[in-house]
Amino acid sequence: QVQLVESEGGLVQAGGSLRLSCAASGLTFSMYHMGWFRQAPGKEREFVAAISWSGDGTVYAGSVKGRFTISRDNAKLMVYLQMNSLKPEDTAVYYCAASPFGYGQNARVYNYWGQGTQVTVSS
Repeated sequence: QVQLVESEGGLVQAGGSLRLSCAASGLTFSMYHMGWFRQAPGKEREFVAAISWSGDGTVYAGSVKGRFTISRDNAKLMVYLQMNSLKPEDTAVYYCAASPFGYGQNARVYNYWGQGTQVTVSS
């Protein structure tokens, strides 16, 4: 049984930082590309960042590029999202996802999803 479990998010002031982690189990982690998505209230789910199975390739949404960093540790079956210079518009539920097909913005290539964790950025 595949499980992706995000760490607890939290409340942070604008300009602050937060690191999310996602623990994977039940899959050959090193063979999966990983991504982070988010969904704000009343909005559709949107892509945040993704990383290739090896960690050599990363891609970011324009809105977070330069502020967020995705990384992974295949030995620990973990993927991380370091979020710096947070803005109120980053407030959302954040989801990690796994894809055996490719990595990028298309949510359809991800076939496993975590339950999500709330991140709230106050102004």
